[in-house]
Amino acid sequence: MTRDVAGKREVIMKTALKLFTERGFHGTPTSMISEQAGVATGTLFRYFPTKEELINNIYFDVKEKWGKSISEGINREDTIKEKIQRAWANSIRWGISCPDEFLFIEQFSSSPYITKITQEEAMKNYLFLFEIFQEGTKNGILKDLDMRMTVNMLAHAGKSVIRLILDSSGSADADKLVDESFELIWGGISKK
Repeated sequence: MTRDVAGKREVIMKTALKLFTERGFHGTPTSMISEQAGVATGTLFRYFPTKEELINNIYFDVKEKWGKSISEGINREDTIKEKIQRAWANSIRWGISCPDEFLFIEQFSSSPYITKITQEEAMKNYLFLFEIFQEGTKNGILKDLDMRMTVNMLAHAGKSVIRLILDSSGSADADKLVDESFELIWGGISKK
C-alpha cells in the first residue's frame, strides 16, 4: 500500500470514527464522511465498498490498538497479580486517552454491523490475557472460572470505570479509581 493510499484510508477511518461516535451509524451518511475527510465519495467506496465494511475495519483497528496498549509492559511484571493489574491499568488509561475510540467500541461492539468474523479476529489481540489467566489458574493463584466469562466481565467492568472517569469531566481521581477498581476485581478472581 502506497503512502498516499494508506494516508487516505487512515483519514477516512478517523473521520468516520469521529462522526459515528457523534451521530451514530444511520445519522452519518457516506457523503458526510467523504466530505469531512476531504475525499470524493467514490474514493471512500474504493477503500470501503460498504459502510458496514468501513465500520468493521474501524472496529478491528481500534480493538487491535487497544489490545496492544493493554499488553504494554506486562512481560516486565513478575507475578500474575502484577500482570493483571498492569493490563487493567493499561486498558483504563487507553480508554481515557482515546475517548473517541472507546466510545466507538462501546457503541458498536454489540452492533449487528460488526460481523462475527471481525469479532473473532479482534479477539486474537487479547489471547495473551487468556494465557495469563490459564497460568494463574494452573498455579492456584486464580479461581478456576470460565475464562471467556472472566475476561468478558473484566472488560465490562473496565468500560464502567472508563465511563465513570470520562463522565466526570476531569473531576475524578483516575489513578485512585484504577487502583480501587482493581482491588475489587482482584478480590473476585483471586483465591486469596
